[in-house]
Amino acid sequence: MSSKNKTYNRKKVVALFFFCMAAFFLLFIRLIDLMIFQSAYYTDKSVQLHERERSIKAARGRILDRNGVVLADNKTVCTISVIHSQLEDQEAVIAFLCEKLELSEEFVRKRVEKVSSMERIRSNVPKELGDEIREADLPGVKVDEDYKRYYPYDALASKVLGFTGGDNQGIIGLEVIYDEYLSGEEGEILTLTDAAGVEIEAASEHRREPVPGNDLVLSLDYNIQSYATQLAKQVMATKEADRVSLIVMNPKNGEIMAMVDVPEFNLNEPYTLTPEYEALRAKEEARKQAALEAKAAKEAEAGDEEVKEAEEKSEEELKQEKLNGMWRNGCINDTYEPGSTFKVITAAAALESGCVALSDTFSCPGFIVVDDRRIRCHKAGGHGAEDFTAGICNSCNPVFVTLGLRIGASRYYDCLKQFGLLEKTGVDLPGEAGTIMHRKDAIGNVELATMSFGQSFQITPLQLATTVSSLVNGGRRITPHLAVEAVDAEGKRLESFEKEAGRQIVSPETSETLQMLLEKVVSEGGGSKAQIEGYKIGGKTATSQTLPRGSGRYIASFVGFSPADDPEVLALVVIHSPQGTYYGGQIAAPVIRQLFENVLPYLEK
Repeated sequence: MSSKNKTYNRKKVVALFFFCMAAFFLLFIRLIDLMIFQSAYYTDKSVQLHERERSIKAARGRILDRNGVVLADNKTVCTISVIHSQLEDQEAVIAFLCEKLELSEEFVRKRVEKVSSMERIRSNVPKELGDEIREADLPGVKVDEDYKRYYPYDALASKVLGFTGGDNQGIIGLEVIYDEYLSGEEGEILTLTDAAGVEIEAASEHRREPVPGNDLVLSLDYNIQSYATQLAKQVMATKEADRVSLIVMNPKNGEIMAMVDVPEFNLNEPYTLTPEYEALRAKEEARKQAALEAKAAKEAEAGDEEVKEAEEKSEEELKQEKLNGMWRNGCINDTYEPGSTFKVITAAAALESGCVALSDTFSCPGFIVVDDRRIRCHKAGGHGAEDFTAGICNSCNPVFVTLGLRIGASRYYDCLKQFGLLEKTGVDLPGEAGTIMHRKDAIGNVELATMSFGQSFQITPLQLATTVSSLVNGGRRITPHLAVEAVDAEGKRLESFEKEAGRQIVSPETSETLQMLLEKVVSEGGGSKAQIEGYKIGGKTATSQTLPRGSGRYIASFVGFSPADDPEVLALVVIHSPQGTYYGGQIAAPVIRQLFENVLPYLEK
């Protein structure tokens, strides 16, 4: 071999040596990087690969009434799951779980045979049954303790409290509005597994304990709510009414002490339609069908043969529609024509705008003509000559139509806006409906006349109760509310939800005059059946028609407060479609009397 070739080969060997040394050096650097600088990262990745995570639900905060009575609590339940990689005898597990959990074989088999890290079989299993399944010690079957919402009084305040779903999150009512305070923070259990996914028994279990939710304290009073519910059920049964709404509140600060809308539903079984609601639904469907048939007959008589068929709904859609109807809170979600209780608002507008004095006289022949409309008074023969005080005691339509026309459409509309009637109350419940009112530029004399005695527009019962409260409490607008404070497990206040009285909507003098007038309505006028010996009661009756007019159905209502000269309790009852006698002064005023006979001594008023 020539010297030239030897030199060339020697250079190749040297180059290869240095290349290998460089490669080894780079690998060494990479190894140091992995073992030292990225050790934590890859250790974490390794742990994650062999860790199995199970969540631990947090106990939801309780809901308490103003005196500490628990209205919503928790029950310990269990969640049953299977870990596919740990199952030793799938058939035995399937048979066992089918028997204990009363589930179909098809349902259980599908989940047991599914290849996944963990498959849930059933949640909300009673703790006793969960303990029994745990004691069976079947490989691959996991039993984790959990919490389920529990309502000790079943249907009490159901449309106010609301309920939670399977994930323990609020669905309706206060449960959803204050979910962030009540829900808490979930914990977790971490266990190590081998390459096959089987838990390593010798390995320690890592737990992050859940943080329970905070308690919510309400202005609601269990005793008042219970008695109000009893009264509402009683009048619904005796008068065969569709629904009855009853609100009790503090007119000075807006705290709601009771809110009832029967028929209600069982909070522990919220997806089960109640017999009372099913009966109401059947009644409504029958009315709807009769209206459709009447319309079809009328169209056929007119020669119009095109009759629109009702849209067909699936069974699932129909069931959900029924549930939504059962859950609706008529006190805030539904509107109605208030009728003569709204005369309180018209009186306030007239007094505040200087359009009437107590000594003003009126004449009622039994009707009043506005443009081309003859508007009747409820007393066919009329009330004759009367002053303003007698007019409100008699609930005389011509008097209030006259007041409405004196005020004028523009100023009357501005008064409604000033009183807060054209905005929502701001109550801490979901789905509040707004007032359905004429546009300002669409209010003619006839519209103004009918508005003045509570017709041709709609409001919610809570809006009426809130506005009347604001007019008789000295004239300051209040915000109705149920939540008072959020507290931790030791009872320490975390946040206050109390609402201070807002803007002045009428003068203290106007408010004082209204107190006096409405006391006379009870002591001398149509609200006499609300009188209680030894107490000063103020109030106003109403009897309005259920829309559409001509249906032959009515709404009887009464709003009352006490003491009349310094109101501390206000209540409103609304009775929908009572059978037989339907006048508010005859059937609604006695309800408030019975309520106050029990509530006023209880509150030491």
